[in-house]
Amino acid sequence: MPSSAVEDYLKRIFLEQTEDAGKRVPTGQIAQALGVTPGTATAMIKTLAGSGLVAYEPYAGVRLTEAGLQLATHVVRRHRLVELFLVEVMGMDWSEVHADAEVLEHAVSERLIERIDAMLGFPAADPHGDPIPGAGERLAERRELASLATCPLVAPHRVARITDQRADFLRLVESHGLKPGRRVVVLSREELADTVLVQGEPADPLRLGFRAAARVLVAPDGGSAPADRQR
Repeated sequence: MPSSAVEDYLKRIFLEQTEDAGKRVPTGQIAQALGVTPGTATAMIKTLAGSGLVAYEPYAGVRLTEAGLQLATHVVRRHRLVELFLVEVMGMDWSEVHADAEVLEHAVSERLIERIDAMLGFPAADPHGDPIPGAGERLAERRELASLATCPLVAPHRVARITDQRADFLRLVESHGLKPGRRVVVLSREELADTVLVQGEPADPLRLGFRAAARVLVAPDGGSAPADRQR
């Protein structure tokens, strides 16, 4: 069984390359995300490359191999199912489950994960709207979603995903009706003032900066959920 450190690196590479359309991920970017030195990250990546889990080119970056992608998908699946379990069954707040899931994702057995999946009704997404791959599945290619910074003005949308999982940000968007599945309308944007005025459901209008607005992904209201999967 891979160590928790190996799983952490594979998951981070997976998340980074997913955000950047599958391109090679710079070693420094991985080091920064994991809070380690570039030298430490490079040493681990070379170890992963020797195990056939990543393809690594000095100065070019790293990308998961098919074997690495399969293992990373398992880790992502466990993490997101654990988050949903902690919210739906244990009654924890969605803003506080990420850190616990970071620990538990390495400890739960595949048998327990399958029981959790079945008990939750084979969910398509975690509490933050991130898609949950099915057992033995590769995570589907990322669907291009608009954000509150780019979607059409004064048009009904549904919140699909929150990409910033810091507790304070999650509490902010929740207090203004911007949890996944909620209806939202962008009322206006002022680029010079770097503000986006949004109306959540139900809540008073909220002004966000463009960077914050870009972290709330949306889909047109009435369309299929962005994390749909056939089981």
